[in-house]
Amino acid sequence: MIERYTLPRMGALWTQQRKYESWLQVELAACEAMEEVKKVPKGTAAHVRRKVTIDPDRIDEIEKVTKHDVIAFLEAVAEQAGPKARHLHAGLTSSDVLDTGLALQMVEAGGIILEDLDALLAVLKKRAVEHQETVMVGRSHGIHGEPISLGVKFALWFEEFKRHRKRFVAAGEDIAVGKLSGAMGTFAHLPPRIESMVCKKLGLKAAPVSNQVVQRDRHAAYLTALALIAASIEKVATEIRHLQRTEVLEAEEFFSVGQKGSSAMPHKRNPVGSENLCGLARVIRSNSLAAMENVALWHERDISHSSVERIIIPDSNILMDYMLVRLTKLLTNLVVYPDRMLKNLNLTGGLVYSQRLLLALIDRGAERKSAYEAVQRNAMEAWQGNGNFQDLVTNDPFISRKLSASEIHTCFNPQAYLKNLPQVFRRVFGNVATAKKSSAKPTRKKGRA
Repeated sequence: MIERYTLPRMGALWTQQRKYESWLQVELAACEAMEEVKKVPKGTAAHVRRKVTIDPDRIDEIEKVTKHDVIAFLEAVAEQAGPKARHLHAGLTSSDVLDTGLALQMVEAGGIILEDLDALLAVLKKRAVEHQETVMVGRSHGIHGEPISLGVKFALWFEEFKRHRKRFVAAGEDIAVGKLSGAMGTFAHLPPRIESMVCKKLGLKAAPVSNQVVQRDRHAAYLTALALIAASIEKVATEIRHLQRTEVLEAEEFFSVGQKGSSAMPHKRNPVGSENLCGLARVIRSNSLAAMENVALWHERDISHSSVERIIIPDSNILMDYMLVRLTKLLTNLVVYPDRMLKNLNLTGGLVYSQRLLLALIDRGAERKSAYEAVQRNAMEAWQGNGNFQDLVTNDPFISRKLSASEIHTCFNPQAYLKNLPQVFRRVFGNVATAKKSSAKPTRKKGRA
C-alpha cells in the first residue's frame, strides 16, 4: 500500500545506495578543500569521482570482515580509485562522514515534505473556500452545540498545518549542519577552516561546536516536528471517521468502482484511509520519543543512538511523505453531503439555537438567571420529546412576554452564525473569492481515478 502513495524519490533517498553516495559527497568535498589549501595533490577528488561507482553489495561484503561500515566503505572506494584514495578521510573520524552525510539526506527529505505540506495547504484552502457557507452543526463533547460551516473546519486545519510548516522549516534549519571536527571535536588534525569550506560546498552550516557527533537535540527537534504534523493528520482523519459514521454521514471518503469494504458484508464503505493515517501517526510519535532518548550519550559519544536512527529517521520521513500525500488525496476527493448536514442540524428540533434565544431575552431586559432557566426548561421538554423547541418557547408565558413570535423565529436562523466568517477567512487566507453555497444535492460518486 505504501509504495503506491510514497513519492519515489523519498524511498530512494533512504536506500543504502543513497547513504553511501552521501558519504562519498562528504569525502570528496573534504578532499577538494584539502586540495585548495595544498594539503592534497590537485586533481585527487576529480580522479576519485571519475573512478568510483558506489556498490552497496561490495561494501556489505567487506563489512562482514571489518565489522565497521565506514572502513568497509573506504576500502571499497580504494579498490576502484587506487593509490590516490589514501588522501580520503585524512584527519576525519567516522561520525564526520556519518553525521554530515545524514544531514544531506535529511535536508533533501525535508524539502520533499515541505512540497507535500504545500500541496496539502492548497487543498485545504480550496475546500475551505468551497464550503465557507455549507452549514452544519458544531459539536462539543460529541453533542450538538451551535451551527457552524464545514469551511471553518478546513480553515482551522489550514491554519494548523501552516503553523506546522513554520515549525518544520525551523527544525530543518537546525538539522542542516555538518561537522568535521575530528574524534573528540577539537579539530586536532584538521582546522575549523576545512570544516567551514566543506559545509559550504555541501550547502550546510558548520556546527558551531561539536564533540565526536552532531548533537542529537537537532535530530530530536526534526522528528518532534514530524510527530506534531502526524498528530494533526490524525486529528483530521479522526474527524472524517466520525463524519462518515452511518448515523452521521455528513461526509465520507471517496469509494471507487470495484472497491470492497468487507469480505463478509458487501454493503460496507469504511473510512480505511483515515484509519490507516491514525495508526501511522502512532508510529511517528513513538519514533520522536526514541529520538529524544538519543540526546543523552556517554561523554563525547557512544553508539546507542546509531542503531535507533537507522530505523526511526528513514521510517519517519518515508511515513510522513506517505501520510501527507494520502491525506491530500483523501481531502481532494472527500464526498460532502450538505443535505445530510442540514438534516442533522435540525435533528434536535432547534435546540442548537438556545444561546441565541437566551441572549435575545437578556437584551430585552430579562434577568440572566431567569432567562436561562426559562430556555433550559423548554429545552429539556424538547429533549424528552414533549414538543418542538421553537413551538415550546413561543408558547412559554415568560418568553412570549419578552419576545414576539417574529423575534423568536429570527433566533432560529442558522445564517446568523455565519455572518462573521468572511472576516475569519480574511484573517486566515487574506482576500479570497468565496464560493456561494450550492443548493445541488450531492451524490455518492461511483468512481474516479
